[in-house]
Amino acid sequence: MHERGNVDQDDASPIPSGVSGLDYVLRGGYAKFRSHLVEGRPGSGKTTLGLQFLIHGAETGEKCLYITLSESKRELRSVADRHGFSLEGIEILELVPPELSLDPSQLQTLVHSSDLELGETVQSALAEIERIKPDRVVFDSLSEIRLLSQGSLRYRRQVLALKSFFLLNNVTVLLLDDLTAEHDDLNLHSISHGVIRMEQLSPIYGGERRRLRVIKMRGVQIRGGFHDFVIRPGGVSVFPRLVAAEHDVAEHGTVAVSDSSVDTLVGGGLERGTSTLLMGPSGVGKSTIACTYCYAALKRGEHVLVLLFDETKRIFLARASGLGMDLQPFANDGSLLLEQVDPAELSPGELSSRVQSAVEQSNARIVVIDSLTGYLNAMSEEQHLVLQMHEILTYLNQKGVVTILLLANHGLIGQMASPVDMTYLCDSVMLLRFFESGGRLRRAISVVKKRVGPHEDTIREFKISAAGLAVGEPLEEFRGILTGVPTYEGKQGDLLNDKAS
Repeated sequence: MHERGNVDQDDASPIPSGVSGLDYVLRGGYAKFRSHLVEGRPGSGKTTLGLQFLIHGAETGEKCLYITLSESKRELRSVADRHGFSLEGIEILELVPPELSLDPSQLQTLVHSSDLELGETVQSALAEIERIKPDRVVFDSLSEIRLLSQGSLRYRRQVLALKSFFLLNNVTVLLLDDLTAEHDDLNLHSISHGVIRMEQLSPIYGGERRRLRVIKMRGVQIRGGFHDFVIRPGGVSVFPRLVAAEHDVAEHGTVAVSDSSVDTLVGGGLERGTSTLLMGPSGVGKSTIACTYCYAALKRGEHVLVLLFDETKRIFLARASGLGMDLQPFANDGSLLLEQVDPAELSPGELSSRVQSAVEQSNARIVVIDSLTGYLNAMSEEQHLVLQMHEILTYLNQKGVVTILLLANHGLIGQMASPVDMTYLCDSVMLLRFFESGGRLRRAISVVKKRVGPHEDTIREFKISAAGLAVGEPLEEFRGILTGVPTYEGKQGDLLNDKAS
């Protein structure tokens, strides 16, 4: 605990915000004894952010005060209850009356802001601060002061006076503003020590997306850019934007093998710290190949993260079981982390956070994204997907994780086109195709790119059966594999036995 008047020791030092992820963005938290502006449209989460700031202070024994000019104490308590917050230890000063009080005597003790002159309103707040001598204050909101001021000059002077008062009293403050007057933004920005803007976006389809940006924090090299956040029961959680360069490089270890003949194609296995893209039409076997690598890793005792965009956990487990790979025990003991993702509800920042958590907390050594097509649907623009994926892949590569990405081509047969070009980001690319021979539909696989180590440049047939994955000998009489319409002109005897299918 600090001593009042002795501000040299920890003046402007970071103090925790009480919000998961926000301290990382702010490099420790809000600046102690300083005023911060938190701005955003109504419904963007300012009140919840402010409550979490005070609750954290109360838990550590600090005196906390919430000054509300726009919401009643009853409404605040309702918000807190829905989040499961306890407001014990937090003083609430309301300058508006409750909606309807059954106790007439209560009405005599409440003050309505519209009945007061600006000076009286501010004086009421200052008197309460002098009485309580709080360490943390949330002032909700400045828009009421703006309306009472009836002029930008008077408004700026009032906010400056408030800021000076808070500074003299060694109070750390969040000033909430609902952006009712956009043209006053820069005035407030220049006055405040730090500025955080919260936004709520409404996509054409799916749940709302929320993001925040730290516009300013004096003397701190903040983590810039937009950071996604959510408001769920329990409060605001921020997902800091993933910056791969800020993370240490981990040891890579031996190659990851699938214990199948696919390893021969890729030169013995997948190198640690590399990414592999499996491209092909729907149903050609991309998920099965990824599953084979996962199963082999799980049997070695490694942890695996699988992000499912296109199918449910039940279908994924059932399909693997049908191919002789019983993954259920690994899912039960937690070594297989299955995350079923709804693209309409998940923000890119939260996805990055889940991947990061699996790697750093659960020690996942293989990450599978099934598929990028589903992830693409979660993004509004392709450019964002590529940038986001570039950061995720770089991070995973530094951590020595084997990443397997699945990308479905448009269409099932005929000319193939990819919805997004990810080939230059990945270290290895496997191309999978259907082809027709002897009145049967068959599958072909080839490795067209591998940055690390040798790989085969042949085309092989592969077959999926109840016994798992089987890859045949190299087939030489192929043409048109890259067009998506391969034609096999070799001998039927060179193909895999049909009875095995």
